[in-house]
Amino acid sequence: MAPINLDLQQDAARLTAQLVDAPSVSGTEEPLADAVEAALSALPHLSVLRYGNNVVARTELGRAERVVLAGHIDTVPIAGNVPSRLDEDGVLWGCGTSDMKAGVAVQLRIAATVPEPNRDLTFVFYDNEEVDADLNGLGKVAAAHPDWLTGDFAVLLEPSSGEVEGGCQGTLRVRIRLAGQRSHSARSWMGDNAVHTAAPVLARLAEYRPRRVLIDGLEYREGLNAVGIEGGVAGNVIPDSCTVTVNYRYAPDLSEDQALAHVQEVFADCKVAELTVDDHSGPAMPGLNHPAAAAFTAAVGGTPKPKFGWTDVSRFSALGVPAVNYGPGDPNLAHKVDERVDTALVLHCEERLRAWLTS
Repeated sequence: MAPINLDLQQDAARLTAQLVDAPSVSGTEEPLADAVEAALSALPHLSVLRYGNNVVARTELGRAERVVLAGHIDTVPIAGNVPSRLDEDGVLWGCGTSDMKAGVAVQLRIAATVPEPNRDLTFVFYDNEEVDADLNGLGKVAAAHPDWLTGDFAVLLEPSSGEVEGGCQGTLRVRIRLAGQRSHSARSWMGDNAVHTAAPVLARLAEYRPRRVLIDGLEYREGLNAVGIEGGVAGNVIPDSCTVTVNYRYAPDLSEDQALAHVQEVFADCKVAELTVDDHSGPAMPGLNHPAAAAFTAAVGGTPKPKFGWTDVSRFSALGVPAVNYGPGDPNLAHKVDERVDTALVLHCEERLRAWLTS
């Protein structure tokens, strides 16, 4: 691939298109990380650091407060939706437009055009957000260089339709294995069908009533759902094993241990042979009462909403940095084949952030 030369002088909408046209599916972000590093290194008011395919740039102005602006540079796999396309209504179509290259474009524009902000700024561009948590670039930076992420407040430019979204849900994925006894299907009474044994697990999920939890004025809705099932050996064999994969999206009033304990309790009487954790990322409280969060919300306007889904505000929360989600993309369009973003909203978010950081 030819080197990518990012033009930070173009507006955030055009920059979004350039970013989308530089494919960066999770695990292939290096060329885009190189381009981000090169573009930021050309700005004399920033010091630039790199760890793997994660780029961090900082102002060092001695301001009383430091704000972190963060976003991931990877996307889900492309589905025939690159290169980008701008329609006559000002809507930009393409993989990553909403999640979250529009937000990354806003970050880059603020980095380039606000050399003397009223708060010191840290810009974080990281890889592998769209895959398993142990690959997440922000997590790797937090483990290796936590001082790079120090701040009084953080804004994660994940898609939120230009509205402040507080906190995030936790996400727990478990694999529930049911055991049986293999036999010839012509003599099924000599075996024990593990797929049939999964019926109580599926029934429990179908009848489950998820919580609605009010925290700091925001209502978080939970969900407990089967997202996969595996079983069967051959067309003439009674299966001796069946695995149901279950995803629990839970409100931020629960700890990771409490969430796991709840899932274990739900299936306690379902003759489960084994319940193992496949992936787990904890939630983040909204923290909207923190002075920095309140000031940010007042500056950008709108009515805060809960974040449905997990985002890296959780990692900032674990570091003791209050954080919110605020970005121009529509979260309902993330990962879709017809993913798109309204360029007017991209420009609006850039304008509101600039006003907050220069007023």
